[in-house]
Order: sequence, then structure tokens, then C-alpha cells
Amino acid sequence: MTPLRQRMIDDMRVRNLSPKTQIAYVTQVARFAKYFGKSPEVLGPEEVRTYLVHLVNDKHVSWSLFNQTCCALKFLYRVTVPRDWHVEQIPFPRQERKLPVALSTGEVARFLDAIPNLKQRAILMTAYSAGLRTSEVVHQRLSDIDSERMVIRIQQGKGHKDRYVMLSQKLLDLLREYWKVARPSDWLFPGSTPDRPIDVTMVQKAAQKARLRAGLRKAVTVRALRHSFATHLLEAGANVRIIQVLLGHRSLQTTARYTHVSANTVCATISPLDLLPDPKQS
Repeated sequence: MTPLRQRMIDDMRVRNLSPKTQIAYVTQVARFAKYFGKSPEVLGPEEVRTYLVHLVNDKHVSWSLFNQTCCALKFLYRVTVPRDWHVEQIPFPRQERKLPVALSTGEVARFLDAIPNLKQRAILMTAYSAGLRTSEVVHQRLSDIDSERMVIRIQQGKGHKDRYVMLSQKLLDLLREYWKVARPSDWLFPGSTPDRPIDVTMVQKAAQKARLRAGLRKAVTVRALRHSFATHLLEAGANVRIIQVLLGHRSLQTTARYTHVSANTVCATISPLDLLPDPKQS
């Protein structure tokens, strides 16, 4: 490991950036250096511009990856190797705004019913019933399930924040059935070794298999279940601010996206087609 890479990692650690972010930033800076065959310490704004143009015109990378590269270079030249040229010149692209994919309540029921494996059904039902991210559901511990208060504790979710979400009675019944069979001791959903949680790829594969068994055309992921959780709460009359707290969103604007996919919102106005007179029968 080069001294520059170690220094950048140390800078990210003392700022409490997540391990996932650290890996992403180091990877993007390494690709930047490899493109020119030189250390980033000797590169400047013109090389940054050239590389970003290369990513767009030649590599055709996604805007999310492009944005990640910009963030990594900004961190490098603002924190690890500060430069007197304007780091703000590194652009932030306008992000594509895509609406979340949400399943209907009937589709969620079909999906969960199509999971024969008890552990997999418990994992995916936990994700939907509490609106959890993949990383949050796999890192659940037995001690996080509070059946006395009927809440689930989410420890250090996105943004290094703890929060509580509701514990469904149906979920609690299933978790008790699962515990009697699996007998987990620490991690609620252990992986191949009891001292480690289940890998996220195993959860993703389980979701894809269940989608095929259920005959669903929509892409069903843990993220889609989380979107469905929020949408169904909104359609049931829950306050957007409450949904924001349950999801662990920093901004209410992020949560407000679900108003655009809620059937209550979309179907609140009648289509003008339905206002037209019926066609005359010939």
C-alpha cells in the first residue's frame, strides 16, 4: 500500500466515513492514477478534467459512478493533498430522478408466500415489515428485537444513526418460529459461520428466486420491499414525517418521493378520458 493511499484511508477513518465509502473512494482515485500512470500528487485540474471527460465520452459510466468519482477526487484534493487550485471546479452532475419501484400489497403477499425456506422468508419479511435497507437487515442481532416494547432497534444505519422501527406481531410470530429451528445466538441471521452475519448476496439471490416463483414481472429486491413499505404506509394514511423517521431519511424531500408512486395520489384525479361521453354504437 502506498503512503498516499494509507494517508487517504486514515483521513477518511478519522472523519468516520463508512467502510463502503472508503473502498469506493480509494478505488476511484486508484483508477484515476492508473489512467495517467502517475501518482495523484503530481496531477492537477487539467488531468481531472481530461479523466472526467474520458469517463463520460469513452467509458459511458453511469451518473452515479461519475458522481462517486467526483466526490473521491474532491476529498483527495481538499483533505489528503490540499491544492491551491479550486477543487470546486470538479463538477457535480445533475442526477437522474427515477421514481422508486413499489409492489402492490397483493404482490408482496405473493412474493413472501413463494419463499419456502424459513430463514429466507424471515429475512425478507423483516426487510418489508420494517422498511430496512439490505445492510440493516443482515446486521440485525437478537438483542435488537424488543418484544416488550414491540420495536426493532437499527444500530448505526446509513449516516451512522440509530433508530427504532415498529415490530409487527406477524413478524414476531415468524421470528419465534425461526428461532426455535435455527437457534441463532448473536446475529439474528448468521452466515456460514455463526460469528458473521449472512452475506448480502445470499439475500439478493433469495429475493430473485422468490420473484421467479411468484411469477412477478417487477424487479423485486430488498430496496423494492423498502419502497413498498413506505408507499403502503403512505396509502394507509401515515404521515410523511413519521415515514421519514422510520426510514431513517435525513431529508423530508427524499421521503416525499413516495407521494409520486402512491395510488392515492396518482389516482386522486379522474382521467379526462373517463369524462368523455360513451361512443355511439353503430
